[in-house]
Amino acid sequence: MATCAVCYGVMGPSEAVFTSECSHVFHPSCVSGRSACPSCSRSWFHTPTFTPSGYSSYSALRPQPARMPSMYHVAPSPSACSSCQGWIGGGVSASFTPECRHAFHLACVTGCVCPVCSTFWAYSVSSHVSRTNPPSRYTPPHLQFPAVYDDDEPLETPAPRAAAPLLEDWDLVNDAADGGGKLVLDTHCEHAAVLRGKTHDNFVVLVHAKAPGAATEAAATAAVDEPRSPLDLVTVLDVSGSMTGSKIALLKKSMEFVIDQLGPADRLSVVSFSTDARRVIPLTRMSDAGKVRAKGAVQLLKASGGTNILKGLTEAAKVLGGRRHKNAVASVILLSDGQDTYNLGNGGGYYPYDSVSQPKNYRDLVPLPLLGGEGSRPTPIHTFGFGTDNDACAMHSIAEETGGTYSFIENQAVVQDSFAQCIGGLLSVAVQEAWISVDCVHPDVRIQAVKSGRYKSSVQAYGRKASVDVGELYAEEERRFLLMVQIPKAGCEDDVTQLMKVTCTYRDTATGQVVTVAAEDVAVQRPLDVAKDDQKPNMEVAREKFRVEATVDIAAARGAAERGDHAEAARILDRRQKALLPELSGDARCEALVQDLRELSARVATRHEYEKTGRGCLLSGLSSHVQQRAASALMVGAMAHPEVEVEAGFGAAAAYATPAMHRMVGASRVNREQQQPKKSKSGSMFSTKNE
Repeated sequence: MATCAVCYGVMGPSEAVFTSECSHVFHPSCVSGRSACPSCSRSWFHTPTFTPSGYSSYSALRPQPARMPSMYHVAPSPSACSSCQGWIGGGVSASFTPECRHAFHLACVTGCVCPVCSTFWAYSVSSHVSRTNPPSRYTPPHLQFPAVYDDDEPLETPAPRAAAPLLEDWDLVNDAADGGGKLVLDTHCEHAAVLRGKTHDNFVVLVHAKAPGAATEAAATAAVDEPRSPLDLVTVLDVSGSMTGSKIALLKKSMEFVIDQLGPADRLSVVSFSTDARRVIPLTRMSDAGKVRAKGAVQLLKASGGTNILKGLTEAAKVLGGRRHKNAVASVILLSDGQDTYNLGNGGGYYPYDSVSQPKNYRDLVPLPLLGGEGSRPTPIHTFGFGTDNDACAMHSIAEETGGTYSFIENQAVVQDSFAQCIGGLLSVAVQEAWISVDCVHPDVRIQAVKSGRYKSSVQAYGRKASVDVGELYAEEERRFLLMVQIPKAGCEDDVTQLMKVTCTYRDTATGQVVTVAAEDVAVQRPLDVAKDDQKPNMEVAREKFRVEATVDIAAARGAAERGDHAEAARILDRRQKALLPELSGDARCEALVQDLRELSARVATRHEYEKTGRGCLLSGLSSHVQQRAASALMVGAMAHPEVEVEAGFGAAAAYATPAMHRMVGASRVNREQQQPKKSKSGSMFSTKNE
C-alpha cells in the first residue's frame, strides 16, 4: 500500500493519489501548487493544483500523519491513461488516480468530474507548465500538439495603392461628415455659463469622439477591394451534445454566412469544443479556395460530449499566439449554449446549476495569452449565449475581461443576424490604440473624476491632467466620456475661464499612420448673473448623464437580482425610468433607454423570468452600455405578447450599431429570407415591436 512522501500517511484504496514524474506518490492536498518534488527536489514539468471540490463523500480530505515507512514512494502499477490511452505510471509522466480508480495523465484531466464514469471527485484538478523542458521518456498525446500553431497561411500581398486624390476630387459633403477622413473630437459643457464669483464642483464636460467613416459604402464590405484593415478571426464553436439537431444546423448556416462576408485578405480559423477541443482548420485566407475549405470543415461538425470552454479558448490562443504573419485586427468569436462542466467553481470544480455553495472564478476560463499583459492589449472575445441554458455570467465575464461584447440569443433562428452585427463591426475597424488626453489650461481648474465605463481612465498631476484609453473603434463608431471638473472663482474682469485642451492620438488601421487630432479649447462664460437661457442644461450632456446613471442602476439591479431580491431589482429600474428630465422627454435615444429599463424591470421581477431570460438580457445590455458598442439581445416574443414569436431587441443598445453593422444585418436578413421564402419576415433586431 502506497504512502505519501510528504506526510507519510497511508493512502487507502478509496483515496485519490498523485504520482509525480520522479515516481513519488502524494496525497493531492500535500503537493497542490508545488513545482518541485518535496522529497527529491526534482523540478516537475507540470505544477499540479488540487482544491476541495465540495463533493467529498469519503474520509477527511487532509490525511493523518503516520510513522515513516521504510519505502514510501511506491507508485501504482503502470496502466493506460483513461483519456488518451497512452502509457501511464512507472515514473514516465505525472499522473492522477482519483477515488474511482480511473488513472489519467495530469495534463489530460481538469475539473472534478470523471470523464469516464461521471463520478464527482473530492478534488478539483488543474495544472500548468512549470518548466520548459518536457519529460524525455514520454509525452502524452495531449502534449504532443504544438504549444502554438505556426502554420498560418501567409498574408495576401497588398496591391499598390493609388495616389491620394486631390481635395477637390472628394465628395465634400461626405468629407465634412467624417472629419475629412480623421477622427472627429469635440466637447460640450454642461452649461454655457456659470457665476463668476462662485466655485463650482462637479461641473460636467462631455468629450465626444467619432471614428472616421469608410470612403465609400462598399469599403465596409469585404467583397470590394477598398482600403480597410484585414481581419484574423478565430471562431470557437460549442459542439457539445446539447447542440444536436436544429442548433448545430443553424450554427453551420450562420458560419457559412460569416465565411461569405470575409475577403481574400481576411483569415479564418475554426475551433470546435465539447469535452475536448480541436482546431478544425488552421488560420486560412478566405480566397475562393479557402472559403470552400472552411465551409467543408464546418459541415463536418458533429455534436457530442460535454462543455469545456477553457479548452476551446486555449486552442484559439494557440492559433493567434503562433502566427508567423499578423493582420492588424484580430478577434475571437465564442458561441456556447451551455455551462462549462469542467473548469468552474472554487478552484476549477463543477457545480450544479443554481448552486451557490462555492464562488465561480470565470476569469479562469480565459487563457492568459488572450488577456494580454505588459505592452499588449487583450484579444477581444465576442461571446454569444445560444438559448436560455447558456451560462450568461460566464459568457459575459469572458467578454468583459477581454474587451469583447456579450450577446444573448434566445431566438435561435436568428443567430446569424447576431453574428452578422459582430462581423460588420470587425470588418470595419478604422481606429486602433486611441488615447484621449486632457490638460487643464487655467491653473486652478481641477479634474475631479472621469466617467468612462469599462475604458481605463486616470487623473494625474493632482487633477491637472486626465486620460482615457479608448482602444479600437469601428468606422463611424462613437464614444462619450464625462469629466467632472472643479471651476474656481473668476476675477472681477474675467468674462471667460479657459478650462482644458483635449486631444486624441490613434493609429489609422488602413494606413498604419499615427494621427493626432484636437478639439476646440474648452471654455465657459463667467457673467455676474446667469441668463435664463444659459441655465438650461446642454442636451448632449444631459442625455449622456442619464445613460451613465441608467448603466449604474442596471448593474445595481443585477446585484439585487443575484441576491434573490427581485422586487428591489425591479424598483431600481423603475426609479430610473421616472428620473428622466422633462427636457429629455421626447428624445429618441432616451425614450429607447426608458423602454429598455421597462422591459428589464419585467424580466428581473421574478426568479423564474430572471433565470430564464432576465439575466441574459440584463448582462447583454450592460455589455453594450459600459462599452458603448452594440450587442444583441434576440428574444422569442415580447413580455406583453409571449405567445407571438418575434425578434425583440433592445433599442438603446442598438443605438450603438454602426452603418456597417446595419448593412451586414440587412444582408443576413436577405440571406435568411432567400433560404426560407415561405416564412414571414422577422422583426428587426433593432426594434422592440411585434410584427
